[in-house]
Amino acid sequence: MTNDKKKWADLTDDDLTHIEGDRDKLVGRIQERYGHSKEDAERDVDEWRNQNKY
Repeated sequence: MTNDKKKWADLTDDDLTHIEGDRDKLVGRIQERYGHSKEDAERDVDEWRNQNKY
């Protein structure tokens, strides 16, 4: 299981394929699935990207 699948287990493989590295799309999916605010989702994505050199 990849690090992104561990962090956001509710995201499907189709979600991740559709996102294709697009930060804004990932932020939007995290908002939808987890009910995070845009700011919280952006912070989570940025932290994940920094940790994973993505």
